[in-house]
Amino acid sequence: MKGFGGKFNFICIVMMTTVTTMTRATQPPELLPLVEGNTAFALQLYGKLRAADGNLVLSPYSISSALAMACAGARGETARQMERVLHFAQCKANLHELFSRLDAVLKTAQTDGGIELNIANSLWPQKKYEFRDEFLNLLKTHYRASLTPLDYAEEPEQARATINGWVDEQTRHKITDVIGPGVLSGLTRMVLVNAIYFKGVWATPFPESSTRPDRFYSDPGKAITVPFMNQQEHSGYFENDELQMLVIPYRENQLQMIILLPRRRDGIAQLEARLAPASLAAWRSRSRPEEVNVAIPKFKMSGGFGLTKTLQALGLKDAFDTRADFSGMDGRPHWLYLSAVLHRAFIEVNEKGTEAAAATGIVVDTVSLSTRQPRAFRADHPFVFLICESTTGTILFMGRVSEPENN
Repeated sequence: MKGFGGKFNFICIVMMTTVTTMTRATQPPELLPLVEGNTAFALQLYGKLRAADGNLVLSPYSISSALAMACAGARGETARQMERVLHFAQCKANLHELFSRLDAVLKTAQTDGGIELNIANSLWPQKKYEFRDEFLNLLKTHYRASLTPLDYAEEPEQARATINGWVDEQTRHKITDVIGPGVLSGLTRMVLVNAIYFKGVWATPFPESSTRPDRFYSDPGKAITVPFMNQQEHSGYFENDELQMLVIPYRENQLQMIILLPRRRDGIAQLEARLAPASLAAWRSRSRPEEVNVAIPKFKMSGGFGLTKTLQALGLKDAFDTRADFSGMDGRPHWLYLSAVLHRAFIEVNEKGTEAAAATGIVVDTVSLSTRQPRAFRADHPFVFLICESTTGTILFMGRVSEPENN
């Protein structure tokens, strides 16, 4: 199928949410290179995004998954840059098979009444545009992507409404407008969507009767009053001179939330600067079950941002200009390039558990146990959170709570 002359767009959207719980299960060894690479990319990406003030929430796994699907069509130097920046090089021979296997591991976290984890992929190509069968079949096989052609040339806004409606349904109405007005046009040729919705119940829910207002220091000289959840629980715990780490499991213990709390009320920047695969692995390996008096604020937040400049700063350069080679998608070198990478995420944490969702869009154009006293863990100043799968260590969500929001 021949396309229109001049420029055209390709958009990839990934939606995701998830939670975690705490057990020390064995990592499937074949997934180790992918998980380690995803973790390295997640923390490097967070290191760039943390410079912005205020709350921050993102799904590194969503972004990695979206870019992995785009990487399936990259060739030459474009592919090498994507593999390097995304840390795919160590598993490039079977990258997409490994994403499929990791996705299957994540789906085992779903339980009756405790964890709802919905992962769905879809492929929305322009009607009658000729993409390579090899590319389409790879996405259908390893990402289980459904394929629904749309007419961006004649009805771009109807196509936008259709895709947004699918995302809205898959994420239980948490991400409602991932593609904004005017993003799709007669030049659009494809939208890829990976949608994940998570809702998880804590292994030990916080008693609602123990929630009470208290002070949260958004900075050392500014306190706001927010609802704090309180309870004594048996949790994974680690501390040193600079931070306390708390691991809160979700039901069935395959998913977990990790909270990294700096000792100092003004210590969030220093803590974030220390976040790296080695330090995170060391902290997690040293956590032990302890009785902990926990006080953490309820919070709910959402956010969105463009990732184009951030990814370029990390070294993903050719993919965003006319040097790009995505000929693995349609057989035409230097015709497609990434014009935008967009991300949206949502998270809510309350007494019962966590609900989260995220979406990443990629737009492509063409050339034209303890006997001692309980520990005290009081998160009354900015902290970092991560939501991880416990057997692999996959970071599904992460962010920073600078000022809890509950509206």
